[in-house]
Amino acid sequence: MRPFEGVKILDCTHVLAGPFATYQLAVLGADVIKVEDPNEPDQSRETGADKALNKARMGTGFLTQGSNKRSIALDLKTEGGREALKRLVRDWADVLVENYRPGAFKALGLGYAELSRLQPKLVYASMTAYGQDGPRGVQTAYDMAIQATSGITASTGTETSGPIKVGAPVIDYATGTTGAFAISAALYQCLRTGQGQYIDMAMLDVALILQATHVTDHLHSGHNPKRAGNKMRFAESSLFETRDGLVQLAASNRRQHRRFYTAIDEPAEAERVSLDERYARFDEKHATVARKMKEKTADEWENYLESKHVPAARVRELRETLQDPQLEHRGLLHRHAAVPGVGKPLTVPVAAFKFAHGGPSVERPPARVGEHTDEVLASVGFGAAEIAALRKAGAVA
Repeated sequence: MRPFEGVKILDCTHVLAGPFATYQLAVLGADVIKVEDPNEPDQSRETGADKALNKARMGTGFLTQGSNKRSIALDLKTEGGREALKRLVRDWADVLVENYRPGAFKALGLGYAELSRLQPKLVYASMTAYGQDGPRGVQTAYDMAIQATSGITASTGTETSGPIKVGAPVIDYATGTTGAFAISAALYQCLRTGQGQYIDMAMLDVALILQATHVTDHLHSGHNPKRAGNKMRFAESSLFETRDGLVQLAASNRRQHRRFYTAIDEPAEAERVSLDERYARFDEKHATVARKMKEKTADEWENYLESKHVPAARVRELRETLQDPQLEHRGLLHRHAAVPGVGKPLTVPVAAFKFAHGGPSVERPPARVGEHTDEVLASVGFGAAEIAALRKAGAVA
C-alpha cells in the first residue's frame, strides 16, 4: 500500500509548480483529478519541443507531470462549473490545490472560507508568486522572474558574463516539491486534529529557502554572494579543464583535501589543510591543480579520484546523463508503452526517492482535456441528463 492511497485531490493548477506537487502525491497513491478550463486548458499542454504535440494539447511540459491523474473540464466562470466543483469538494475531496493569481478563486466564491464550510477537513493549498497579501501580493510571476527578484540570477554567472538565469526551472520544481511536503504535513495534522488547513505558498519564499546559507551569512556578516562561476571557495572543489573536457572536483572537507593532494602526488600540500591557508593560498593552489588536471582526460580523473574516495565528476550534457545505467537501477524513469494522443512510447521522471515497499509508481498515462469528466461527475451523483445540460451550457466539456 502506498502512503496516499485513499486521499482524494482536486488539482486546479497549471504550468509546472502546482502540477508537479500533485504529481508527486499521485505517484504515491493519491487519487488526483486535474480540473481544467475547457476554453483555456493548462498552458503547459502547449509547451515542449514537439510542436505537433503542443497543437494537440499534449505537450511534454504537461506530460512530464500528468501521469496518474484523471482530467475533467469545468468552466469555473459559469455557475454550473462552480457548482460541480463545490459538489466534488463536499462529497469527494480531501485536498484542493490552486495556483491562480491571489484572490481569483475567492472572487469566484471558491476560496478557503467558502469551501471549508462544505468540507471542514479540507486541506486547501494556494501557490502564488509572492503570497496572498503584502506589498507584492497582487503581483504575478514565473520561475525566471522569481529567480531575478530573489537574488539567484544576480549571483549566477561570472564577473564578465553578468547575471545569468539558472538553466532548469528550479524554482518551479522546488515549489512543487515544497508544496507536496506542505500538503503531506497538513494531511497528517488533520489526522491528528480533525481540522482542515489553509496553505499559503509563495515562490519567492521557496527561492529564499534555496539560498538559506547565503541569507544567514548576509544577515550576519553583510557578505553578498558574488558571481564566481565555476570557482568554488576551495581550489580543490572547483571546475577544471582536462586533456579533453571539464571535470568538477568536490574535495571540500579536510579528509578529502588530504586524499586529493595525495592522489595527485602533492604530499606536502596534502598536510596544509587549515582554512586560513586554503583561503589565503587559493590562487596558488588553483594554478597547481589546473596544471595537474591537464595530465589526464576527464573520464580518467573521475574514475581515478573516485577510486581514492575523492568526489569528482566529468561534466556531462543531459542526453548523456540519461544513458547512465544508475538511473535505470534507481527506477527514476517510467516508460509508458502508449499514451493516447502521443503516438509513441513516452518516458517521464517519477520521484527522487525510493521506498523499501509501497513506494512511488506510475499506473495511468496522462489524460486528454476532459477525458474523465462524465465518469467523475457521475461518481458524485450527477445524472446523464444533468451532465448533458452542463455540457450544452458550456459549463463542462
